[in-house]
Amino acid sequence: MDFERRLAEDRELVEHSLERYTRPHNGSCIQEDVFEAMRYSLLGGGKRLRAVLAMEFCHAFGKKRQDALPAACALEMVHAYSLIHDDLPCMDNDDLRRGKPTNHKVFGDALALLAGDGLLTLAFETLSGGEAQELLGASRCIELVRILSQAAGEYGMLGGQVADVQAGGGKMTREQHAEMVAMKTGALIRASVHCGCVAGDASAEETASALRYAEQIGTAFQITDDLLDVCGDPALMGKNTGSDARENKITFVTMLGFEQAKRQADLLFSQAQEEISALFGAESFLMDLTVWLAGRRQ
Repeated sequence: MDFERRLAEDRELVEHSLERYTRPHNGSCIQEDVFEAMRYSLLGGGKRLRAVLAMEFCHAFGKKRQDALPAACALEMVHAYSLIHDDLPCMDNDDLRRGKPTNHKVFGDALALLAGDGLLTLAFETLSGGEAQELLGASRCIELVRILSQAAGEYGMLGGQVADVQAGGGKMTREQHAEMVAMKTGALIRASVHCGCVAGDASAEETASALRYAEQIGTAFQITDDLLDVCGDPALMGKNTGSDARENKITFVTMLGFEQAKRQADLLFSQAQEEISALFGAESFLMDLTVWLAGRRQ
């Protein structure tokens, strides 16, 4: 199966499961508006990178991709929650996401806030539910809950967001900026790979190598986002560019300059390919995925 077809198949599996997980149990209900708001931001858009990483690392270590599907969906729920909250007026105040109005532009600030809360809560219900336990057993589900909790919390994505908000247009050292990115962007990508390792019964040595890969692509992914905010095509990206400059944000571009930032991303993607080659050989879906990420334009 070629890369594009396999990627499309993974995404279809995830979309179908996310639609099922977010369907109201009893049809019409008094809180149906929050389901609509949750599904608006969760379904039918995005690269599904975090879900794909979880499923494909699970598969690369010899298990079925579907074994990691609850974890993959939980990761996407947490990611979608973070985007809803990031877009709010009190945060980044964005009005476009994935080519359509942001959640609060459609549903209002209060319901957008609650939709994000709902997705975060549903992620842990999904990870600890009967379907996940049937696939992986209770002990591995507990480990997945721990991994995602840490990645999403004050030492992970939430902590990175706090550092970003508090920095505002102020000064930040390269070390502080790297730490912020490792939490805000890198933690959830690392968790995606880690969940795949747990679902795939990877050894401690294999997991350590996989997590080095995750750290490399996590940073490289954020550098690419920063570069695309400067030179990307809004039509391809589905959101407005130039927002970092308008908000006076500290980015890899402002820290390093455009060309040096690009060289750093290229180096990290090259190191990530070496890590994947050592784990799975030069020819694998995960190698193709890494090359695809290195060349993305959206």
